[in-house]
Amino acid sequence: DLQHPNEFLRGSTLRFLCKLKEPELLEPLMPAIRACLEHRHSYVRSNDSFVLASFTIYRNFEFLIPDAPELIANFLEGEQDMSCKRNAFLMLLHADQERALAYLASCLDQVTSFGDILQLVIVELIYKVCHANPSERSRFIRCIYNLLNSTSQAVRYEAAGTLVTLSSAPTAIKAAASCYIELIVKESDNNVKLIVLDRLIALKEHPTHERVLQDLVMDILRVLASPDLEVRKKTLNLAMELVSSRNIEEMVLVLKKEVAKTHNVVEHEDTGKYRQLLVRTLHSCCIKFPDVAATVIPVLIEFLSDTNELAASDVLIFVREAIQKFESLRPLIIERLLDAFPTVKSVKVHRAALWILGEYATTTDDIQAVMSQVRQTLGELPYDELRRAAGEKVDEDTTQQVPVQKLVTSDGTYATQSAFNTASISKKGEARPPLRQYMMDGDFFIGAALGTTLAKLALRYMSLTSDSKKQNRFCAESMLIMASILHLGKSGLATKNMTNDDADRIYLCLRVLSDRSPVIVNIFNENCRRALSIMLAAKAEEEASTQKAKEKPGSVVQADDPISFLQLSSSRGGELGGTENVFELSLNQAVVGGRRDGMGSGIGAGEMTPGLSKLNKVTQLTGFSDPVYAEAYVHVNQYDIVLDVLIVNQTGDTLQNCTLELATLGDLKLVEKPQPVVLAPRDFCNIKANVKVASTENGIIFGNIVYDVSGAASDRNVVVLNDIHIDIMDYIVPATCNDTEFRQMWAEFEWENKISVNTNLTDLHEYLKHLISSTNMKCLTPEKALSGQCGFMAANMYARSIFGEDALANLSIEKPFNKPDAPVTGHIRIRAKSQGMALSLGDKMNMTQKAPQKTITEIPEIRARKWFANTVHNIETSPKYSEVGERKHIRKFKKY
Repeated sequence: DLQHPNEFLRGSTLRFLCKLKEPELLEPLMPAIRACLEHRHSYVRSNDSFVLASFTIYRNFEFLIPDAPELIANFLEGEQDMSCKRNAFLMLLHADQERALAYLASCLDQVTSFGDILQLVIVELIYKVCHANPSERSRFIRCIYNLLNSTSQAVRYEAAGTLVTLSSAPTAIKAAASCYIELIVKESDNNVKLIVLDRLIALKEHPTHERVLQDLVMDILRVLASPDLEVRKKTLNLAMELVSSRNIEEMVLVLKKEVAKTHNVVEHEDTGKYRQLLVRTLHSCCIKFPDVAATVIPVLIEFLSDTNELAASDVLIFVREAIQKFESLRPLIIERLLDAFPTVKSVKVHRAALWILGEYATTTDDIQAVMSQVRQTLGELPYDELRRAAGEKVDEDTTQQVPVQKLVTSDGTYATQSAFNTASISKKGEARPPLRQYMMDGDFFIGAALGTTLAKLALRYMSLTSDSKKQNRFCAESMLIMASILHLGKSGLATKNMTNDDADRIYLCLRVLSDRSPVIVNIFNENCRRALSIMLAAKAEEEASTQKAKEKPGSVVQADDPISFLQLSSSRGGELGGTENVFELSLNQAVVGGRRDGMGSGIGAGEMTPGLSKLNKVTQLTGFSDPVYAEAYVHVNQYDIVLDVLIVNQTGDTLQNCTLELATLGDLKLVEKPQPVVLAPRDFCNIKANVKVASTENGIIFGNIVYDVSGAASDRNVVVLNDIHIDIMDYIVPATCNDTEFRQMWAEFEWENKISVNTNLTDLHEYLKHLISSTNMKCLTPEKALSGQCGFMAANMYARSIFGEDALANLSIEKPFNKPDAPVTGHIRIRAKSQGMALSLGDKMNMTQKAPQKTITEIPEIRARKWFANTVHNIETSPKYSEVGERKHIRKFKKY
C-alpha cells in the first residue's frame, strides 16, 4: 500500500503507521516511507501523511529515522505547496527548533508571500523563541511588523497580539492598535468585533499604552459604523475613557454627525437605544470638558421633541446638571428650552422641563417668556371643555342655553339628561394644546408640577418688579391657571379625576401666593436649588468612588511583613524545608476545602488558593461500597461545562465496555457521548464530557455507569450516579442600570417570583450584604438611602447573565424595634424575562437565606480518603518524620 499508485491509499496507510507502537514492524517499512517524500501529490507528501508519520516515528523511535529534522529541512527548501510547507515547518518547530529558526532566518523577506496557514505557525514560533530568549527580539520583530499587513485577518490579529507582548515601544503599540482597529472596521462578524475590542480595552489598562491610544480616538470612533448596539456601546465607553482636551472637539463633531444620522433612518428598537447612548456620551463630554458644552447643548435640546422618551429624559438630566454647573450658559439653555417646549411629546419630559424653567428663569423677560409658553401650551382660560359643559358655544361669545334632551328608557318611561352632568366627548379630529391634552387624559400630576412652577415664577417676579399692578396681574394670572386646573380636575370631564395629592399640592401653591410667608418663599426660591446641588455633588462623589474602585489598587506592604513563597510551601520542596508542614498543609486542604485564605498566608488575603478552589468543585457520584467508584470535577467555562470524571474499578475483575451514560435536564445539551473503556482490576481512568449551556435555568446532569464483567454470563451491570446540580451563580454577574431603566424593565418583565424571608439573621444591613454576596447581584439603592436604623429597609438589586438575561429584585424587610433578637422578616420579589431565570434565582435565594453556622465542618469522605493516602505517603517518604512525630500527627487527625 505504501507503493500503491493511488495517492489517497498511500496517505491513509501513512496515517495508519502513526498508530503503530512496535519498532520491529516499522523498521522494514522505512525505505518505502522515505520514498513517499518525493511523491508527486501533495496529499502524500504532507496532509497528515508523510510529515505526520515521520514526526510520530521520530518522536517515539528516533533510531529508525535519526535524520528526520535534516530530511524535513531539505524538504522545506524545495517545496512549493503551502500546506506541505506548513506541516513540515510545524514538525521542525517541535523536533528541532534551531533548524526551524535557521530556515526562518533564511527566508524572512519572503514571509509576507507565504500562505496564511504557514504565517500563523511562523508567528507562533517567533512568540515562543522571543519569550524564551529575549535577545532574539530585534532579529524577528521586523517580521512581525510585516505580518501586520498580511491579507489574512487571523494572521494580522495574532501578529498584533505578539507584537504587544514582545515590545512596549510606542511605535509598536500604535501599530498593533491600528491593526486592531482596522480588523474591527473591516470584519463583518460581530463576535470578532467584540473580541478585538476587548483586546483594545485590555491595552488601555496599561498606563504607558493608554497615552498612545489617546491619539487614536478618532480612528476608534470609526467603529461606530457597525450596526450592532453592543459594539457601539463598548466603542463609546472606550473613546470616552481615552478622550483628552486635544481631541475632544473632533470627537464631539463626530458624535454630532452620528446624532444627525439617527434622525434620518427608519425608527428601530436599537435606533432609540443608540440615540440614548449618544446623548449620555455627549453629556459625559460636557461634564468632563465644560468648554464644549456651548456647542453640544443646542444639538441635545433638539432631542426633547423626540418620540423616544428615554433619550429625551436623558437630555433633560443633562440640561439640569449643565444649568446648575455652568452659570454662563443659563441664558442659552433657557432660550433653547423655551424654543423646544411646544414640540415636546412626552408628559414626563414636559414636567421636568417645567421644573427647570421655574427654577432657573431669573430675569423678568425670561419669566414673561415662560408664562407666554405656558399660556400657549394650555390654551384659552377658562377651558373650552368647562365652557362647553356650561352650555356656552365655544366658537361664539354669545351664551345660549342648551336644550334639555328627552330620552326614552327601555321600559317606555321618559328620562331627562342635561349638559351639566354629561362628560364632553371630544371629537376624534379635535386637536388640543399639549398640557391640556395631558390633563384631559387624566394625568393631573403635570398640573401639580405646573402649579409649583407658577408659584416659583410669581414669587420671583414679585421680588424683581416694584410695580404693584404688574405684581398683582402676574400673581392673579398664575392663581387663575391653578384654579382652572382644580376646576377641571374635579369636574368629571377628564378621563380620570384629579387625585387628592395633586389637588393638595395646587391648594398649597395657591395658599403660598396669597400668604407670601417669608419662610415659605425662602423654601420655594432657595432650598429647591440647594437640594439639587447637594444631589449632584453626592452623585459626583459616588461616581468618583466607583471609578476609584475600578482602578488597580497599589500593593501596600509593611517593611517587616514576612514573605511567603507558595512554591516553597508545597509538598515537593523537600530539600528547601517545604516538608516541615506537610501534615498541616494537607490536613487543612482536606478539612477546609475551598475556604478563602483570609490570613494572607502565601496568597493575597481573600483570594482562593488554586488547589482548594478546585477541590471545592469535586462531586462524589457513587458510594465507596459500589463496585465502581466515581467522582467528577465540574469546571464551568462560560457557555461550556467540562465534567472530568474519575472512574475507579474497586473489584478484582476486568470491566469491559465500561461506559459513562449521561443525560441532562434544563437548558443543557451533551455535546458527545463518552467512549467506552476497559478497566483492569483496581485500575482507574479519567473520562471527560462536554455540556453546552443555553440559559441560566437550573440544570441537572444525571446518568449511570454501565459495564460488563469479563467472563461473566450475566446481563450488563449498572451503577446509578448521583445528580450533579449546576449552580446558577456561575453564569450571573453584577450589573448596573439607572432608576429609569430599572422601572422600565420592571414594568416589561412578565415573570415574577415572590419569596418570603426566612432567616436567622437579626440585622437588616447584615441580611442585605449576605443576600448580595450569595446571589452575585448589585445593590442599586445608594448607601446613604440605606444608612441608619429605622426598623425597615427597601432596596433594588440587579444582575445580568452571560447570556444577556436581566434579573431584577426588590427587597422589602423589617424588624420590630422592641425585639432586638427577633429575626428579619419580609419578602423578596424577583422579576425576569424568562420563567427559568426567575425560578432559578428564587431557589438560590431560598437556599442561601440563612447565615452559615460558624462550626467546624465534618470532613467529606472523599477529601478524607485523599488526605489519608497523601499523609501516609509523606510519612513514609520524608526523613523529617520520626515515629514520635507520626504518633503525634495521628493523634491530631483523630482530634479533627
